[in-house]
Amino acid sequence: MRTLYPEIEPYDSGLLEVGDGQAVYWETCGNPDGKPVVFLHGGPGGGSSADHRRLFDPARYRIVLFDQRGCGRSTPHASAPEADLSANTSSHLVADIEKLREHLDIGSWQVFGGSWGSALALAYAETHPDRVRELVLRGIFTLRQVELDWFYEGGAAALFPDLWEEFLAPVPVGERGHLIRAYATLLNDPDPAIHGPAAVAWSRWESSTITLLPRADVIAQFTEPAYAVAFARIENHFFMNGGWWDDGQLIRDAVRLAGIPTVIVQGRYDICTPPMTAWALADAMPHAELKMIPDAGHAFDEPGILDALVEATDRFAS
Repeated sequence: MRTLYPEIEPYDSGLLEVGDGQAVYWETCGNPDGKPVVFLHGGPGGGSSADHRRLFDPARYRIVLFDQRGCGRSTPHASAPEADLSANTSSHLVADIEKLREHLDIGSWQVFGGSWGSALALAYAETHPDRVRELVLRGIFTLRQVELDWFYEGGAAALFPDLWEEFLAPVPVGERGHLIRAYATLLNDPDPAIHGPAAVAWSRWESSTITLLPRADVIAQFTEPAYAVAFARIENHFFMNGGWWDDGQLIRDAVRLAGIPTVIVQGRYDICTPPMTAWALADAMPHAELKMIPDAGHAFDEPGILDALVEATDRFAS
């Protein structure tokens, strides 16, 4: 059973000005002459972490991580009262990845994305297939309406009625017919007494259900106030707009990826991004290898998922 590689520190990092007043934090670690790989974190709005570096053999990979607009160490941060998300869209993020690739003088690279990162990886690869050597995708999420309705409009409540009650709590009873829209109003209210508790409730719902069993450390990370506000605002902004894609577009356009070796890793009991989407993507990408992990949820570091991910990056390293 594979585990994370040992802890590693970056050998280079910086802030890349990407336009619109945005500066994106990036870092590189591992082997400067190794195979380039870019890690795309989840959320949107989750930010990258030190453990994400450890999914790749540092002797064989040049590992690139970055924090997407508005979150992590990128600036300005979406938790700020004056935060403006109008220049934070899927197309902006795809363009940022290309600017980072060019800034680092990388011709092509492996693209690794989990959860929202899988959607962004697909969008990037479908836009720039000539820049992608392989795809490693985990917990597939493509922002189709059926996916959003399942997790944010009541489907998953059938399994977690207690947690769902907490998610509903900040929303006035008369506005519960469209919860993503109701939360948009709450999260964009300038009063911290309104947007703060709403952000924590939004983030608690997700962090309580992304692991097979609840993990206090994950919930604590997600519900830290500044993290929660940025995370909830950015997610809600993207979900209100369906990622600025046609419904089902990422799966429809996966035909463009036929020449790219792809591994899809999916937890059977993933409540946040249930297996229906990974199955639909694999059906659209018959050349892809789908690994359905029978005893796992959504999180990348659950044992079976982690083993499959590291096995894939080890295999693609050569």
